[in-house]
Amino acid sequence: MSIARADTIDGLVKGLAVLESFDTERQRLNATQTAERAGLTRAAARRHLLTLAHLGYLETDGSYFWLSPRVLRLSGAYLASARLPRVIQPTLNRLAAETQDVYSAVMLDGDEVVIVARGAGPAPTTRLLAYGMHLGARLPAHATSTGRVLLAALTSDELDSWLAGRSLPRLTPHTTTDLAAFKALIEETARQDYCIASEEHELGVHAIAVPLRNAQGRTVAALNVIVPQGGTQQQTDRVVERLREAAAELRSML
Repeated sequence: MSIARADTIDGLVKGLAVLESFDTERQRLNATQTAERAGLTRAAARRHLLTLAHLGYLETDGSYFWLSPRVLRLSGAYLASARLPRVIQPTLNRLAAETQDVYSAVMLDGDEVVIVARGAGPAPTTRLLAYGMHLGARLPAHATSTGRVLLAALTSDELDSWLAGRSLPRLTPHTTTDLAAFKALIEETARQDYCIASEEHELGVHAIAVPLRNAQGRTVAALNVIVPQGGTQQQTDRVVERLREAAAELRSML
């Protein structure tokens, strides 16, 4: 969404940039590091850090700052109020109970995908990942099955805009980093209406995803499952069919 410059609150924009500076690579930041990450002066970064600490969103030892549990109020409010995760969750729970695998519903947010709902059986046969399988986890769109499914739903102009000037970081030896090859993969995903990503985001991780469409036919999310390595084509076909059946059940409710 675009708004007029006069309607923008610069302080809020900068404050959110400071909060978003914290991630798995940098859990603790000082004013200088925050300034570099948020694109602020050191003095401005320090004021925002102190204000956020005063409000309870950060904790500090006087030099370094880190996120406090109060930040979860923001994500908790989304999960409690957003309709899509609540609608999808029972289906994820059922699939996980039936197969003992790990299922996620994922949405596109810029360069990344975000897990908005998740289901896992009591004794999943595939390992749970320390990074990337919890609610709110953000993963690189270019290296994930869900990211490719969601990018395949874009128009040609939207995809070209997403790719323009972009580099695709190599996360494993199997990550597709060539833009032409990547665009071909997205076009293939659009044709077959599902995607398999094998060890492109993390070694040993194989995932299959299908689009979740609403009653109007618009892709609003992606549904995926982590599958064991070395499955046969017949097993893959069964997984894809299971995901498609679940997506079809959900369509009228999205």
